[in-house]
Amino acid sequence: MGSQLLAPGTAAARPTSDGVQAAPAPAPVPAELAALAALPEVQAVLDQLAAVPNFSAIAPPAATVPAPPPAATVPAPPPAAAAPVGATPWTAPTSQPLAVAPVSGTLTSAFGPRWGSSHAGLDIANSIGTPVYAAASGTVIDSGPASGFGLWVQVRHEDGSTSTYGHINETLVAVGQRVQAGEQIATVGNRGQSTGPHLHFETTDPAGTKVDPTRWLQQRGVPATDLSRMA
Repeated sequence: MGSQLLAPGTAAARPTSDGVQAAPAPAPVPAELAALAALPEVQAVLDQLAAVPNFSAIAPPAATVPAPPPAATVPAPPPAAAAPVGATPWTAPTSQPLAVAPVSGTLTSAFGPRWGSSHAGLDIANSIGTPVYAAASGTVIDSGPASGFGLWVQVRHEDGSTSTYGHINETLVAVGQRVQAGEQIATVGNRGQSTGPHLHFETTDPAGTKVDPTRWLQQRGVPATDLSRMA
């Protein structure tokens, strides 16, 4: 076996007389190779190799790279609920003022001493029919004829204080009615003991004591600049 594997080559095949090529004669093996093949160690290795039909069969299989896991999918958000047909879109409520100036015009008389007596309110002159507004939210406690004022409206507010609107030309509210700050309740007039068209505006504290309407309005957020427009 060893001498056959180590043979470097064979002679060319020769044709015979009947036309069939004869097997080529083995080429002579060099003495050095023959001596090497005769060694027991070499012979044992050659015998082991000859017993293996295919060297690739004993090679370890090629390493396989595992396929990557499928990419995680993010679930789509649920569709937004459609507004009902005909629904009115929501809007933020408008903030309600705490207090407003009761009328526009010219301040002709302030709170305090006047002509040797005490003037208990503000006189604000303007033409007949000018709108008069509730200075703060509350409930109407009187509306109609009043001595000295001709016609008036009185409103009691949440804190127990009151406001009075005198010399009006007409009232637009009734007793027991709820009014909001800035809601029109009357018009400027010249009724009662009046020297010209104007609004007489009075205020009291919760105890019923008459107080300066200018300070009463300022304490409820009406800036002094709003009052100065009436001067």
